[in-house]
Amino acid sequence: MNDWPDRRTGDRSERYGRGSAGSQPEGARAMPHIQRRPSSPQRPQVPPRRPQVPPQSQGYDDRYQDGGYGHAPDPGYDSGYNTGQVYGAGSGGGGGGRRGGGDGGYVGRPAPDWRRRIKLGALTLVVALLVVSVSTYFWADSKLKREVDLSKVIERPEPGDGTNYLIVGSDSREGMSAEEKKRLRTGSAEGKRTDSMMILHDGSNGPTLISLPRDSNVEIPSFVGSESGKKFPGTGRQVKLNAAYAEDGPELLVRTVEFNTGLHIDHYVEIGFGGFAKIVDAIGGVELDIPKAFKDKKSGADFKAGKQTLNGEQSLAFVRTRYALPGSDLDRTKNQQKFLAALASQTATPSTIINPFKLYPTMGAGLDTLIVDKDMSLWSLGSMFFAMKGVTGGDGTSMNMPISGSVNGNLVWDKAKVKQLVQQLNNDEKVTVTGD
Repeated sequence: MNDWPDRRTGDRSERYGRGSAGSQPEGARAMPHIQRRPSSPQRPQVPPRRPQVPPQSQGYDDRYQDGGYGHAPDPGYDSGYNTGQVYGAGSGGGGGGRRGGGDGGYVGRPAPDWRRRIKLGALTLVVALLVVSVSTYFWADSKLKREVDLSKVIERPEPGDGTNYLIVGSDSREGMSAEEKKRLRTGSAEGKRTDSMMILHDGSNGPTLISLPRDSNVEIPSFVGSESGKKFPGTGRQVKLNAAYAEDGPELLVRTVEFNTGLHIDHYVEIGFGGFAKIVDAIGGVELDIPKAFKDKKSGADFKAGKQTLNGEQSLAFVRTRYALPGSDLDRTKNQQKFLAALASQTATPSTIINPFKLYPTMGAGLDTLIVDKDMSLWSLGSMFFAMKGVTGGDGTSMNMPISGSVNGNLVWDKAKVKQLVQQLNNDEKVTVTGD
């Protein structure tokens, strides 16, 4: 007997079946219907949002305000409905352009500020040039051989106006290979001697270049040995000028020149055979006008008359030639002056200075072989170089030390003219004294 009633009344009967004990199978249950809130339709993918367009003041159908779903549309939703507003006109903007002012067109990106770009470019260039200049200065300064100590020179004359350089060309073969010695015909003698000596005065009245013949008759004064520090009293010894260098080097040479002239030497510059030839080759040769052909077996000179470009080997032969010239040492000093002035003039050109492929080899060749005094700066060296150039530019004077005769084969200076010349140089006056 089934204790369960056949059917229950009320709402509960709707939630349960007849049970498993009935003779008929249980029918399908009726599930309660759950009403869900309608969801917003999926938004279509739209291109980048255009600026908000104000609705038309009249004729706007508010049925479309809520997108047709009975509630306010999402702020980012675009129904696609065209209200009649024409894009690209009026004050609105759209797309990737910037709105024009009332002409209905688009304006592209703002024009570049060329003035600002030019300023930045100029500033970058100035900074780059400054960095290169400073780097070059320290590189060149590190190459100078400051080996001559002028503080060892005693009993010196008072300095005058302007700057006086003692420029010496030595026959030093230091750093030269056996092949270079043979090619340049320098020989293989040990040590070094002065092959040429010049005083360059740089002042307000233009540069003056004075050659000192190496055979000049001079007196060796008292001096302090450059190595020993011992003082050697003067004995009135008369020797050739180049003997002073051979005896105790640059310091005694400066002391001897100052004692015999009364002129204060501010700086000392020396260059050897090898460095001289390398400088000439680095600038591509020196053009020179040789008035008369000559040959010299000892120096290797073999020149025709006329304009020609001399390489390093030929240049060295030209300035060393002595025995093939009628005036011997005096004519040789004139050739040396002529060549050095031409070398300076052709080196200090824009094609060399602004061309790093010529400037750095030239500076490297010269600075590697230069010997200067301890107080020499690159600025002073540059001033000397441009003063040398001024000699050929018509702004300066070149001459030999005035000669009055000879004694025992040595050239004797004209004391009266030398005194006048030194006075004009010390006062930085126009030089009127002439030499042979």
